Amino acid sequence: MPVIRMEFLIGAPQQICFDAARSIDLHMESTAKTRERAIAGVTSGLIQLGESVTWEAVHFGIKQNLTAKITEMEEPRYFVDEMVAGAFKRFRHEHKFIPLGTTQTRMLDTFDYTSPAGILGRFFDWLVLEKYMANFLRTRNEYIKSVAEAQALLSQNE
Repeated sequence: MPVIRMEFLIGAPQQICFDAARSIDLHMESTAKTRERAIAGVTSGLIQLGESVTWEAVHFGIKQNLTAKITEMEEPRYFVDEMVAGAFKRFRHEHKFIPLGTTQTRMLDTFDYTSPAGILGRFFDWLVLEKYMANFLRTRNEYIKSVAEAQALLSQNE
């Protein structure tokens, strides 16, 4: 059961970061490389507590669907999405936003998952999947950071 943890310092207020991280549209922009798109459930806008989204994407050359549901949320501090259906045996993805004054936020991202197929799944994790997922999440989080900082800059200049 790998656990991937990341931390980002974002030059934007907590609410902007929180909203950027749960934006379906921003998610699709940040994952264009895997052609990820929302095909069911919430397909645009900001996802809320109790709502789900089904993503279609291409990973490792294979088209896949994955449905995740927002199972916990305390706006603008954190939210959790968990897999309902998809290629993993299970996953829990925590997103936390800690304000540092009024203009900066520490974003903590924790992705805890289990691959299917027992020992073969653990070998695949060790061989490739954990690194692949860390890179995928890092790219997505860096995109969230850049969009949130651009939004914060725009709101300061208004």
